[in-house]
Amino acid sequence: MNARETSRVTRLRAAGPGATAKARVKRYALLVCAFALGVIGLLAVVAPTPAQALTVSSTTARPNEDGGDHVIGGLPTRLTWEGRVEAGEELESITLTMPEGGTFEGSSTRVTVLDGLNRQDVAAVATPDGTTLAIVFDEPIPEDSLVRLEVTGVAFPNADGDYVIEGTYENQLGEQVLPSSPAISVIANTPVQGLVNWLDQQPWVEAWNSNPFLSMFFKPQILVSSFAALFPGWLVCLAIVLVAYPFAILFGLCFAFMKMSRFIVVRAIAVTYINILRGTPLFLQIYIAFFGLPMLGIQINVYILGCAVMAINSSAYLAEIFRAGIQSIPVGQYEAAASLGMGHMRTMISIILPQTVRRVLPTVTSDFITSYKDTSLLSSVGVMELMMYAKNMTAITGNITPYMTAAIFYLIVTLPLIKAITVVERRIARSESGQGPRPKGGELTEEDLQLDLAQDALAQAAHAEADEPAALEPAYLPLAREGA
Repeated sequence: MNARETSRVTRLRAAGPGATAKARVKRYALLVCAFALGVIGLLAVVAPTPAQALTVSSTTARPNEDGGDHVIGGLPTRLTWEGRVEAGEELESITLTMPEGGTFEGSSTRVTVLDGLNRQDVAAVATPDGTTLAIVFDEPIPEDSLVRLEVTGVAFPNADGDYVIEGTYENQLGEQVLPSSPAISVIANTPVQGLVNWLDQQPWVEAWNSNPFLSMFFKPQILVSSFAALFPGWLVCLAIVLVAYPFAILFGLCFAFMKMSRFIVVRAIAVTYINILRGTPLFLQIYIAFFGLPMLGIQINVYILGCAVMAINSSAYLAEIFRAGIQSIPVGQYEAAASLGMGHMRTMISIILPQTVRRVLPTVTSDFITSYKDTSLLSSVGVMELMMYAKNMTAITGNITPYMTAAIFYLIVTLPLIKAITVVERRIARSESGQGPRPKGGELTEEDLQLDLAQDALAQAAHAEADEPAALEPAYLPLAREGA
């Protein structure tokens, strides 16, 4: 025994038997605590921890918008929920919970269990109760199985938002919290959809749709939805033609003058431009522009490029229209203007072009109608205009009604313009025959009077130049020169 132990024994003997007993108790207590901590640690390592028995694969809702691809709240739709049972786990039941405002009431559930590609025969009982749906399996679903729930007749909350499906499930360890599903985007019920729902309940609509032809081409529910869905495309169609046509008029007028130029090179350029554009289909020109330019590394916005193609194509036709209109003006008009001392440019601007506009206005309006309708060809290259909207909606509905709606949108513009052309042509014909009424615009100003006198002088000069060039009344000449 060393000196340290000898000293310890000496102290214990000196303290008496009570101190020795306390030391032993303390030692035993420390041993018990150490043993307990060791057991707890061992249990923590060895004992199994609760595993996540389900992994949510996907959650989707079928669009319930007539003619659209949205999920509308408050209306029945089909919910598809998928989850996979993890390894080493078994699934006994699932309870799905709808967000507040939604409901499973009146729904029916189809349960499918797949082991790889093999379908398993598993019976289940589904019980809808307000915002919850409980599915209890007759026997536990084994590990590595895919569980698919197709719930028909479910309704989401009637408000815009992204909603998730939550709930609980049971495995061999008891009830667990179900992982939240991916968010499902929902929109509120719209007035258009409300009108469609009203039409669904009308007996005459049911009788109308019982006819295969009427149901395929003029189904009322899809017709209503189409007007709302195609309206943005119609605005794009109008914007393209309204932006492109002023440039087409400007280019057409320039090439008309170029074709009438006395310089052969200028005429050759104009003739080549006009003949190529008029001699090839607009459809081909669109393809060349939309697919050829990107191959050269030139990237242009599809809407700007669409306007450019439409303007260039229309300018070739307008160039011929303007050229024919200008050349239809009698030569006497030029000679009368020259006799009044007017130069060629002023004669063209003040005398020839105003008469040309009156003569070509009906033809230009007809060309505008053609250009408006030809914007439909841009849908072939992905421009989201009226026909592209109609094509997409027809693919969704499987019905021809969206195309009929597009036809109505085209007629909204073309029919009034056709009527306007008829009225303008009739008035021009009456005016040229001397039967037209004086335009209503208030009292004539002195400038208007001088212009009328100048035009009368030009008319007299044109009629009298062959027989009596001096027949122009002297009293008109000063006024004519001032008006010019």
